Amino acid sequence: MFRFAQHDSDMCEMSSTKTGCCLRLLCGESFSMRRLLFVCLATSLLVVLGGCTKRGGVLVTRDACSLVSKEEVESVQGAPINDTKSGESSDGVFVVSKCFYTAAEFSKSVTLALVRSDPKQGSGRSPKDFWKEKFDPYQDEEPKTNSGDEKEQGSAPKKIEGLGDNAYWVGNRFGGMLYVLKGDAFISIGVGGSDDLETKLKKSKALAEKALQRL
Repeated sequence: MFRFAQHDSDMCEMSSTKTGCCLRLLCGESFSMRRLLFVCLATSLLVVLGGCTKRGGVLVTRDACSLVSKEEVESVQGAPINDTKSGESSDGVFVVSKCFYTAAEFSKSVTLALVRSDPKQGSGRSPKDFWKEKFDPYQDEEPKTNSGDEKEQGSAPKKIEGLGDNAYWVGNRFGGMLYVLKGDAFISIGVGGSDDLETKLKKSKALAEKALQRL
C-alpha cells in the first residue's frame, strides 16, 4: 500500500507550470501548514485577480474568494481576517483558482482552492479523473496510527462522509487539508493555527459546507 504523498509526482509530470506545481502542493501533506500559507500567499500576489462571469466569449474563471466570505472565515476560525488575496493559473488541463485569507495572527490564515477543467483546452482530462486516481485507492481503507517518520509525513487520506459528492481529509502533525469533490470540480481547504487536527477538520468542514452552497 502506497501512502498518498507517494502519488504527488504523478500530477507534476503533467506540467512544469505554476498550476502543476500548485496541484502538487495542494495534494502533498508533508508540507507544514506555515510553509503552505507562505507559498500560497506569494503565488496569489503574482497573479491577476479572478472574475466570475463570461464576457464576449472570453471565459473568466470563478474567483475562489467568492465561495467563502471574509466574515465567514472570521466566524469559523475565531480570528480577525485582515485581507483576502485571490488568483488563478492554468496548465492547459486544469484551472486552479486560489484564495488566501490573511489573519491578523498570520499562523491562523486560511487557504481555499477551486480546481476545474480548463474549458479553453479540451484536454479530455477532468478533475474527477484526477480525483479517482488520487483517492479511489483509499475508499475502503481504515485510518491507521503511524509512528516515527510515518507520523511526521502523515497517514493515508481519511474518507469524510456526508460532504459533497466525496471528501477526504489528509492530515499530519503540522496541519491538514480537506478535499471535497462536487460535480466535475473539487475544492481544498487548509486551516492554520494551533488547534488539534480534529478541530481543524471540524473548521474545514464548516467552511467547505459554505463553499459548496455557492459552487
